[in-house]
Amino acid sequence: MSTPRILVVDDEAEIRHLLRDILSDEGYAVELADNAERARQVHAVTEHDLILLDIWMPDADGISLLREWADNGLNCPVVMMSGHGTIEAAVEATRLGAFDFIEKPLSLSKLLQVVQQALDSGRQKRKAGSIFGSAPITPSGKSRVMQQLREQVQRAASSDAPVLLLGELGSGRELFARYLHAHSPRARQKLVLLTPASVSDDSAAMELLGGVHNGVLQPGLLDQTQGGTLFIKGMEDASPVLQKLLLAVIENKAYTRIGAQTAELLNARIVCSAQPTFPARVGHDGFRADLLIRLNTITLHIPPLRERTEDVPELLRHYAERFADEERLPLRRFGVSAQNRLRNYPWPGNVQELRNLVRRLLILGGSEEIRLDELERELNAQTADGEPLVKHDLLALPLREAREQFERAYLQQQLMLCNGKVGQLAKRVGMERTHLYRKLRMLGVDFRQLAED
Repeated sequence: MSTPRILVVDDEAEIRHLLRDILSDEGYAVELADNAERARQVHAVTEHDLILLDIWMPDADGISLLREWADNGLNCPVVMMSGHGTIEAAVEATRLGAFDFIEKPLSLSKLLQVVQQALDSGRQKRKAGSIFGSAPITPSGKSRVMQQLREQVQRAASSDAPVLLLGELGSGRELFARYLHAHSPRARQKLVLLTPASVSDDSAAMELLGGVHNGVLQPGLLDQTQGGTLFIKGMEDASPVLQKLLLAVIENKAYTRIGAQTAELLNARIVCSAQPTFPARVGHDGFRADLLIRLNTITLHIPPLRERTEDVPELLRHYAERFADEERLPLRRFGVSAQNRLRNYPWPGNVQELRNLVRRLLILGGSEEIRLDELERELNAQTADGEPLVKHDLLALPLREAREQFERAYLQQQLMLCNGKVGQLAKRVGMERTHLYRKLRMLGVDFRQLAED
């Protein structure tokens, strides 16, 4: 049996070294990290059997780091440590999958007991599949379009070809990326997330490729992804610098770390997501057409929720039961009238909006059945004047008010596209200018202010 490897993450040097000495004497191989960033780097290149993680650290708290690792499929138990423990922190850590929570000052007997129990639990769960849940979450929905999409994803998962997931924000693009990874031959390895919007030109090469400085490796995302799947979330936000780096990696199937002399072979599957209009904008918005060609070997379209409203009742039930189980919220059920109302709601935020609505209603509490009047109050409270046109729930309004609200939002946004110029607006919307001026005044649209802005 190989020696169990334990990662100790704590910003206090005295505690780190004390834990290293104690655990090393017990026969464990121990690595140390003094902050969250160093912990990410160490864990990216080493498979650990257990992580001892402090909650309070200067760069990022342990709960946030645990959440990040759990979202990316961490396959080893985590024991949280804190000298300022709170019930809330312990509950949140447990909800995220932490094995246990121990307080400082550490009791030697308690520490060794928890370490042994966590290692035993980790070995058993790895045999079953995963530390954080033994089965991947399956995208919900019995509609024909969702059944077909799940079948397409399962077929695509068997190959290593790049996949482009096209869908609106909140439609479940990341969930389908994880579903694809879970059904692929790479399922036992990591799925690593790259969000182009958060990558600056100055840091792009180091974040993606990693580097070697004074003989010390600083692993990049590609190092972390080796053997697994790299999910690029929001491809349309990739800068020209990041696009160039990605294109070189995909073409060469290799990458060279900053400061290194030799290239590393790429052993990863590339999956990315983007808005539905993304392919049509390529070449016009600064995105490289040659990169898109290499990314969309397989293109899968994720439908917005408004195109599969027959799935709404099942999704309402799924998230209500999930939040009741995971967050210990009181289980509430949507009445028939409330379900029918939500089947006719436009869902501009898609499944993410539905998920937030269910969670909010469970947190606010009330009778076991969520009735139509309570639902209407909640929907009205969430709709604010001045929101984008698609966010207005016009079906809840009388015809006259709905028409006026639509016209106001429509003309305001069209006017902004015309830089406040009413003449251009008249041509754009096909109205005579005098009539258009009268309409703008009647609707209270201040075209002079828009022009100044």
